[in-house]
Amino acid sequence: MIKMISLILGGGAGTRLAPLTSERSKPAVPIGGKYRLIDIPISNCLNSGVRRMFVVTQYNSASLNQHIKNTYNFDMFSHGFVDILAAEQTPNSDKWFQGTADAVRQSLHHLKRHLHDYILILSGDQLYQMNFAELAEYHIEKEADLTIATIPVIDKDAPGFGIMKVNEQGYIEDFIEKPKPEVLGEWQSHVEEKYKNQGRHYLASMGIYIFNKAFLHKLFDEYPEATDFGKDFIPIAIKQGSRVASFAFDGYWTDIGTIRSFYEANIALTDNIPEFNLFDNDKTVYTRPRLLAPSKIFGTWFNQAVIAEGCIIHAKKIERSIVGIRSRIGDGTEISNAIIMGNDSYETIEEMQKSGKLAMGIGENCNIRNAIIDKDVRIGNNVNIHGSIALADGETDTYVIKDGIIVVKKGVTIEPGTRIGLGA
Repeated sequence: MIKMISLILGGGAGTRLAPLTSERSKPAVPIGGKYRLIDIPISNCLNSGVRRMFVVTQYNSASLNQHIKNTYNFDMFSHGFVDILAAEQTPNSDKWFQGTADAVRQSLHHLKRHLHDYILILSGDQLYQMNFAELAEYHIEKEADLTIATIPVIDKDAPGFGIMKVNEQGYIEDFIEKPKPEVLGEWQSHVEEKYKNQGRHYLASMGIYIFNKAFLHKLFDEYPEATDFGKDFIPIAIKQGSRVASFAFDGYWTDIGTIRSFYEANIALTDNIPEFNLFDNDKTVYTRPRLLAPSKIFGTWFNQAVIAEGCIIHAKKIERSIVGIRSRIGDGTEISNAIIMGNDSYETIEEMQKSGKLAMGIGENCNIRNAIIDKDVRIGNNVNIHGSIALADGETDTYVIKDGIIVVKKGVTIEPGTRIGLGA
């Protein structure tokens, strides 16, 4: 048995994903109607036989802590766990995490009582399905000190990643973090013919690493000021002559770092055969079992829609959209190319009448396009929300416009008759 333990990094403040990260950490952001981003790396671990996981957090971690506590409970005869490691002051450090490597360095003392030979380091804000057992076996076969999962990318995307030169034996010979376009020509790697034909000549780091335990501790001891894997430790390991291997991943992977990438990854789930497959017997995506009622639909026309449980929908039309848990949508409303995150609880009719507020959910005769509606929003009747790339970025108290996508903030009220975006 491979003795491996996983550290899942929760990321920083996630400002590029704001306002979705204004009240929650990036791994806690809802995705696919019923999941959260943290469910992806944890599910990949469980499906790969990796049952000991630490989630390292620093910002807005309360909702993430609650989700993990309510979701991932192992029986008393299992050695498995998913534990939260929040940034903390210790005798060795009184600082916040300064980078990915520093987050791991400050967390290593929690691993001492768990037997392991390898440390699997993952990101908490990516969408993919990978068998980490295959990654570990490859790492052992290559007799590597460090193995980095890589994916071929085109020249347009390469400047956003760490790019490496990989030889025909699968070892990394050189590495550059986010290269400028003018030097890209020097960084092409040996890739399979099918990738060459697609123009994917560059191998990008996926931010997924396996370290030998002893090697990682050695790096931390020798370079106490180094704080980041991409900027510091990977170049150091290569220059030292350590065995750094590339594990070429041949599957769907996307980094959820911006509102646009988040929006596109969600909408892609409505495709006829999406690249990220939620309907797979062997690659189950786990999440909290909420025990909600089935969704109830009244005369709605659907096309390419993903509907979570517990919804009450009277809408006229829903097309190419994600509808999250407990959503309520009124008569005559049309929704297209949108993400509706749903609600954290139900309102009874009595509560609606007593509160004097608009009902939680989306009212009647609304039109919502190219938008993200965060949780617990109250949208009145006859509201028009229409995102477009023609719109300039901007922010108000109730919504944000980024890359043409209108994001309605969590818990806000949009008054009846409001028009946001095109036609406002």
